[in-house]
Amino acid sequence: MSTIRREYFPVYNEIGSLLDNFFKGQQLDASFVDTSSWAPPVDIKEEKDRFLVLADIPGVNKEDIQISLEHNVLTLRGERHFEKTEKKEGYTRVERAQGQFYRRFSLPQTADDAKISAKYKQGVLEISIPKKQTAVQKKIDITVEE
Repeated sequence: MSTIRREYFPVYNEIGSLLDNFFKGQQLDASFVDTSSWAPPVDIKEEKDRFLVLADIPGVNKEDIQISLEHNVLTLRGERHFEKTEKKEGYTRVERAQGQFYRRFSLPQTADDAKISAKYKQGVLEISIPKKQTAVQKKIDITVEE
C-alpha cells in the first residue's frame, strides 16, 4: 500500500511555481541601480594578469556610454535610444530594452586603476583592468651587534 499525499493548498504551490519561473535568472545585486530603466548583462572574468568586464550593449552608440572610476568603484552608464512612436501599431510583442542603464562594480585591491582600458566591438563593451604588480618578498639579513 502506498501513501497518497494530499496538497491542502494547491493554489499556493502553483503561485509559488509561477513566481519562481518569473524571477528565474534575474539576480538582484548591488551592481544594478534602481534608477536605471534596464540592466545590460555583464560577465566578469579574472585572468592571470587582468580582470575582464564584458557587457552586452548592442544598439548603444559609443557616444552614449560612460565609464568612470571613483573610490575603487567602476561605474558603467549609458543609454539606448530607439525611434519613438506614439502608437505601437502592428506590434504584438516588445522586448528590447531602451532607456538609461547604470551598473557599478567594486574593484579588488589588486586592480591597477591607472591602466584601465575599454573597447567596443559588435555590441560588446570590453573593459580591461590590469592587476598591480605583486610585491616580491625580500629577505632582510639580521646583523648581530656585540
